[in-house]
Amino acid sequence: MSFSRRNFLTTSALGSLALGLDAQTTRTTDSKSSTQRTEAPSITGKTVIVGKYTGIATIDKAYELLMNGGDTLDAAIMIGKAQEDNANDDTVGLGGLPNEDGVVELDSCCMHGPTRMAGSVGAVRSIKNVSLLAQAVMQHTGHVMLVGEGAEKFGHALGFQKEDLLTDKARKTWLLWKETMSDQDWWGPGLADPKYKVPAGTEPPPNTSELWQEKMKRIYAKAEALGIPPEDREHAIQRVLRPPTGTIHVSALNAKGEMSGMTTTSGLAWKLAGRVGDSPIIGAGCYTDQDIGSAGATGSGEENIKVCGAHSIIENMRRGMSPKEAGMDVLKRIAHSYEKTPAKLRFISMVYYILRRDGEYAGVSMWSGPTNRPYKFAVHDGKSRLETCVALFEGESLDFPPAPQGTWFR
Repeated sequence: MSFSRRNFLTTSALGSLALGLDAQTTRTTDSKSSTQRTEAPSITGKTVIVGKYTGIATIDKAYELLMNGGDTLDAAIMIGKAQEDNANDDTVGLGGLPNEDGVVELDSCCMHGPTRMAGSVGAVRSIKNVSLLAQAVMQHTGHVMLVGEGAEKFGHALGFQKEDLLTDKARKTWLLWKETMSDQDWWGPGLADPKYKVPAGTEPPPNTSELWQEKMKRIYAKAEALGIPPEDREHAIQRVLRPPTGTIHVSALNAKGEMSGMTTTSGLAWKLAGRVGDSPIIGAGCYTDQDIGSAGATGSGEENIKVCGAHSIIENMRRGMSPKEAGMDVLKRIAHSYEKTPAKLRFISMVYYILRRDGEYAGVSMWSGPTNRPYKFAVHDGKSRLETCVALFEGESLDFPPAPQGTWFR
């Protein structure tokens, strides 16, 4: 989306005025909501699944499982596992884009509403289906979270297959990043650090400019030299220029009012080894309260951890906010942190997926997304579909960290 400096500053100014210093409190406008609610949302007999748009491929099967009496967590994990198994999905599981050392590291967590149990794993390098591994931690240990070598050892003892998760396609994309953009690493400073200044020229040059065309020729030439097939080059280049955060969240509700949620990811592409984002953090990347609802997130994990996003959304709904209001309030909390440096908000991407126990749901995002591809989320309540997220700001987020001195690639 074209997003001029003037439009952005205007939007930011209006956003700052709207947020103010009391941005952490949302004024309720929904006449059906009450910030004084103390009772749990009613059970309405609805069966609903909500999650990231990529889940649409398997959502029908998961919904059928629920209609046949299947467990809500099994239905949620069915969708996540399908993406973990898909080597063409380079944001989760097998084929996920690696860290800066070329090693794939996976994270996942789950919460089972009926039993109020939870499981989580982080920085797993040799097991593909970390959503199932997180469920195994929940089912077979007295712990909630295992990480790294310990999580892998536990999984292998249970019979999880040891696998090399780095596909040839992901390896070549990593090499392309190493050769063109590896000076854009995650060593900092971070966005929240006062020492970080938004550099001039972080906007990509117009696609029609001679500079852009020349640099694109160079990166295409490097992709060809690395043996990336012609049909994969555009995708690989976009992954290098716009590294994905790589996550899928799913929340599920059955007719009995039982709820569960799960989140799984390969994390930030090109991240530092050992980095764990919000996805395996109970209360950040995923949170389910059987009495209230379930929520999860994709996007800027570091920002979401700091606001305990999923848990904050559930607590907002406990106080009477609708799912949309609850999610928008947490987005405002993130934005409030950058009230004095609004230009930094362009580098923050966040989407929340929210499902209340009575079947009401919402998908909300920090930015609306490209004009021709607004951010969407998957829903099934008897009919599967994609719906457009409600956005806090109009426009498209940029990628962090931005290119040094505004140079898009060497």
